[in-house]
Amino acid sequence: MIKFLIKGLLRDHHRSLFPLIVASIGVMLTTIIYSYINGEMNDLVDSNAKFETGHLKIITQAYKKISNQIPNDLALNRLENLMGNLKQEYQNYDWAPRIKFVGLLDVPDENGETKTQQPVYGIAINLFSINNNEVRRLNLEKAIVAGNIPKASRQILLSDELAKRMKIEIGKPITLLSTGATGAMAVQNFILSGTVYFGIAGMDRGAMIGDLSDMQYTLEMPDGASEVLGFSKSNFYAKDESEKIKNDFNSSSVNYRDEFSPVMITLSDQNGLGEWLMYVQAIGFLIVCIFLTAMSIVLLNTGLMSGIRRYGEVGVRLALGEAKDKIYKTIIYESLLVGTAGSIIGTALGLSFSYYLQEIGIDITGTLRNSSIMMPNVLRAKINFTSYYIGFIPGLLSTLIGTIFSGIQIFKRQTASLFKELEA
Repeated sequence: MIKFLIKGLLRDHHRSLFPLIVASIGVMLTTIIYSYINGEMNDLVDSNAKFETGHLKIITQAYKKISNQIPNDLALNRLENLMGNLKQEYQNYDWAPRIKFVGLLDVPDENGETKTQQPVYGIAINLFSINNNEVRRLNLEKAIVAGNIPKASRQILLSDELAKRMKIEIGKPITLLSTGATGAMAVQNFILSGTVYFGIAGMDRGAMIGDLSDMQYTLEMPDGASEVLGFSKSNFYAKDESEKIKNDFNSSSVNYRDEFSPVMITLSDQNGLGEWLMYVQAIGFLIVCIFLTAMSIVLLNTGLMSGIRRYGEVGVRLALGEAKDKIYKTIIYESLLVGTAGSIIGTALGLSFSYYLQEIGIDITGTLRNSSIMMPNVLRAKINFTSYYIGFIPGLLSTLIGTIFSGIQIFKRQTASLFKELEA
C-alpha cells in the first residue's frame, strides 16, 4: 500500500508538490536557526573561557573585589604549592597560571628616541613548557600572521593590528612600561617575535602575549600569578560540575580573615556571563518556540488547504463505494509521506547551510570594531544531535495534524449530494 501511495504522490504533483515545498522550507529554516543559536552560545563560552575566565578561576579575595583594575599587587603567591595541590586534587582539569597586565609600549627609532607609543593589554602564559597546552588553547600557531611563536626569553607576540599601528617590524626591539607588583614602575625591553590575529575584536585591537617567567621577573612577581585558570579536559563547560568543585575548594582553602587567600570562581560568576548565558538561552528557546509555532500554523493550513482541494477526489471515491474510514486513513498516510519527505529534504538543506556557517561563517568584523566583548568576529553555527531532528517537529507533526482536521470533513459528506457536486 505504501508503494502505491508513493506512486500516486509522484505522479500527481498537485497533491504533493506544494505541501512538500512548504514543509521543506519550514524545516530548513528551523534547523538553521537552531544551529545558529547553538553556535553563538558555544563560541561565546569558548572565547571567554580561553582568553578571560577559564571554566574555573582561582584568584585572591582582594584581587576579586577589583579584578577589572588588574591589581597585580593583590595577586597570588606561592604559586608552585597551589599548582601542585590543584593537579593532585582535581585531575580532570588542566590548570594554567597567567599574569594579566596593562601598560604602554614604546617603539624606539634608529637614535633610540621614542617613535610611537600605544597602550597595551597583555597576557603572560607558559610559552616554553613541555606540555604546551596554552599555545594550543589560544591557537597561536594558526593565529600567526607574520614571524613565529617566541622560542627564547624576552620575545613577545603582538596583535597584527597593533603592530601595524606602531609600524614595528619583526625582530625589532620594543619597550614595555607598566606597574610592578610592588607599585614601582616596571620597564623591560622585548623583541617582537611575531604578530597574531585571533578573530576577536577585544584582543585584536591591542594585545600582547608574553612568557609567564619573563613577566614574573618584569613585574616582580616571583612564584606569583594574577590568576590560575582551570579548563575541563573534556573541553566543555559543565556548570553543575564546576559549582561542585568550586564549593569543595572554597570550603577547604578560603580563609575569610586573610584577603590574600585564594578563592575559586566559575565561568558563570564572571563578567556577568551567568546572567548573559541564561538570557541568551531563554531568548534562543523563545525564538525557536515562536518559529516552530509559526511554521506549525503554516503547515497546518497547508494540510487543511490540501484536504479541501481534494474534496472532489474524495467525492468520487465515496460515490464508487469506498469506505470513509479507508479514505481517511489513506489521506493521513499520504500526509505522513509528504511530511517525512519534506522534513528529510529540509533537514538536509538546513544542515548543509549550517555546516557552511560552522566551517566558514559570516564575517562581522566591521560591526565589532569598538566592542570590548570577548566575541568572535565570525558568526558560526554549531551542529549537534538535536539539529538532525528538531525540524521534524513542525515538518511532520503539523502536516499530519492539518490533514487530520481537514479529513474529518470526509465523515460529514453525504453520498446523496455527491452527484450534484460532481455535475457542478
